[in-house]
Amino acid sequence: MKNGAVAASVASLGAGLIGTVTPTFGQEGPEEKSGRLTKGDAALLRFVAAAEILETDFWVQYNELGGIQDSEVPGGSGNPTYTAKLAVLDSDFAQYIHDNTDDEFTHQNFLNAYLMSKGADPVNLEHFRILNGSTATGSSGKLRLTNLMKLTLDTSWWTRYRSSTHNPDLDPNFKFPQAIPDLSKGQFTAIPRTDEDLSPDAHIQAIANTAGFHMPTIEQGGNSLYPSLAQRATSPEVLRILISIGPTETMHFQTWSDKAGNAPPLTDPTNGLTFPDLNAPPFGGENFQTNLIMPEPCPFLSRKLPRCSIIRPTQTRGAAMGALKFLTDMGLFIGQSQAFFAFMRDLAEDADEARRERD
Repeated sequence: MKNGAVAASVASLGAGLIGTVTPTFGQEGPEEKSGRLTKGDAALLRFVAAAEILETDFWVQYNELGGIQDSEVPGGSGNPTYTAKLAVLDSDFAQYIHDNTDDEFTHQNFLNAYLMSKGADPVNLEHFRILNGSTATGSSGKLRLTNLMKLTLDTSWWTRYRSSTHNPDLDPNFKFPQAIPDLSKGQFTAIPRTDEDLSPDAHIQAIANTAGFHMPTIEQGGNSLYPSLAQRATSPEVLRILISIGPTETMHFQTWSDKAGNAPPLTDPTNGLTFPDLNAPPFGGENFQTNLIMPEPCPFLSRKLPRCSIIRPTQTRGAAMGALKFLTDMGLFIGQSQAFFAFMRDLAEDADEARRERD
């Protein structure tokens, strides 16, 4: 399966993506000087390349319906009703969707180009593009890798980043409260599935609110994934890649967490999905306050040390498999083939087996 995917990816990436990339870049150690990657470093980059391809796929779906369609992010024609409901969360929402989508394209393209420049296997998921997406006005109607229409969201990141007493790396069994409890109890769409979803008004606003919470939910995963995997890198250049791309995921996360806080309280009349007022009882207080978008200081490494404002979690053990489980539990891959899950597990296991090699 790996060999077939590699052959397909080389054909599909083409000369236009690779251009005149040279075999080596930074040349800061024996691996860089030889133009090779260690097996572990290649595995780390292949896993994040796959993650970026999947991210790009669902961001394209958002952009087709609620973003800005142009030469940077082509496809779709926009859905005025959905776009207007997203704008309730922020008037710049469409621009932010566009820019986030553009970022993900650059990440996936760079990572695969870098892997190929080092003689390592790139990642191609095109043969897994089998899912039907939205047929609402504005969608391109092309097949997808990811499913945005049956999401189950864990919004406990909201209280995790506001907690001053708990860190999942030190308290792996602590249950952080959900910001939107209903989103963790069912399957909800974050995009209009058909034009029938464009009304009633509270229904399409609930769909926009779901998107508003899905976006930071997904980005906080990358926010933790990159520093977690970076701790396993051998090459200084691979480390540089991971710690350079990772902070952009953090920028995305903070942007979207700010917008999610503007989701209007409502109950969807079609399915009972409720978005509460997070600043009012029984919510409220520091753990739910909507304008606290910077991480509260929490215990880090040891409770004997002072609290520190940090990304969390960043425990490296099982980070890749944990990320894959997180995405799977979300419902992002509902309808995908068993071959897809086997391929992704293989990539995650290889990444988790990576170890920093000593000179």
